[in-house]
Amino acid sequence: MLNFFPESLRTCNGMSRRNLLQVGTLAGLGVSLPHLLAQQAIAKTKGNRVGGKNSADVNCILIWTQGGTSHHDTFDPKPQAPINVKGEYGVIDTSVPGVQFTEIVPRMARELGRFAVLRGWNPMNGGHGIADQHLMSGRAFNPAMHYPTIGSVISHERGFKTAMPPFIQLGNNVDRSFGGGKAGILGLEHNAFEILADPNADNFVVRDITPPNGITNERVDRRKRVLGLVDSLQRQSSLQPTEFEALDENYKTALEMITAQETRRAFQLEKEDPKLREQYGRNTFGQKCLLARRLIEAGVRFVTVSDGGWDTHQNNFSSLKSSLVPRIDQGLPQLLIDLEQRGLLEKTLVVWLTDFGRTPKINSASGRDHWASAGFAIMAGAGIPGGSVLGATDDEGSQPIRNQYFSEDIVATIYHKLGLPLDLHAQSPDGRPVRLIEGNLIREWV
Repeated sequence: MLNFFPESLRTCNGMSRRNLLQVGTLAGLGVSLPHLLAQQAIAKTKGNRVGGKNSADVNCILIWTQGGTSHHDTFDPKPQAPINVKGEYGVIDTSVPGVQFTEIVPRMARELGRFAVLRGWNPMNGGHGIADQHLMSGRAFNPAMHYPTIGSVISHERGFKTAMPPFIQLGNNVDRSFGGGKAGILGLEHNAFEILADPNADNFVVRDITPPNGITNERVDRRKRVLGLVDSLQRQSSLQPTEFEALDENYKTALEMITAQETRRAFQLEKEDPKLREQYGRNTFGQKCLLARRLIEAGVRFVTVSDGGWDTHQNNFSSLKSSLVPRIDQGLPQLLIDLEQRGLLEKTLVVWLTDFGRTPKINSASGRDHWASAGFAIMAGAGIPGGSVLGATDDEGSQPIRNQYFSEDIVATIYHKLGLPLDLHAQSPDGRPVRLIEGNLIREWV
């Protein structure tokens, strides 16, 4: 299903009156779009206001592997280290002379010329939730200031390109404990349009933009009239009338979206060549990558592809080799190839990020624990130099010793590639100007 409400709006009775109303009216249509689409009209007038018209055309697909993907066991192997550091895998040569990856990423090794790897990332953080917030916003966690995720900033600054929302998240593998992946001070209307349905399922349907069987236009009109009547009564007794005013345009926009041609086309994965679907991988991650490409084509500006299960405290090696890594090793390179063949890669930044690295030393459960001072990041497209392997860690992969960059630097580079200025400010709810990013560019990639 699709979800715009990462946290429900509830009263002490368990459900807000507005949500109860939606259950009886628009929810029957699958329409739960209101908060995200609240300011579409404003967003359309705002679109391209930062960075110029051409820079606004650069889109982004963020791959987020929640839990912390091991750098030792993928892109920064230590074959000369003791066995309790190097782990169970051998190494293989990549397409770049002198660079080796582990044996469990053979396709990524062959296709290294299409993307760049940062081995000098220092997360300076080893906690779930905090990691999602920090790396997805570029600002360290502050309980008094909820900094927005990059996709929400794009939504706020660029607005709608088509009837499709500017920011979509596939899956819910983002830890929101500390505001990770959320709009923060920018407001609920800039949260991700979240799709939870499995695109690999035979009966894949994005329920909340697809009217159920039997819902005719006449029934839509009736429910809209009921909504308007009950809403007007509730407004009169509400102590927060501005909240309802902010939702007025949402329902109109929601109905426009579910009837738009680009919406229907974007989610029709069955229209894709079966051979191409197989090349992406007939699994949830592979089909999410394919869907992400289709969403970019349909006018979405920022797509987060979330994938879970990467917190490998136990059975790290069997989990990575048997299930976690193969789907990435197949799907991500295919996404880059597909984007390039369609002429989309130069205008689409593809980024793979994860919470943090994992411990150099293997624990007693054949796992690796959280590691706060080393990890990896991958970027491709939008002018990122393919084949670049930037930075290095020490002999145990415990900390960067060359070309060290931090989470805010990664986000600053994403901002730059998407045409957003590094001194971009937003207004907090109390009217204060808030600087959204304070990092430095990864110079070698820009």
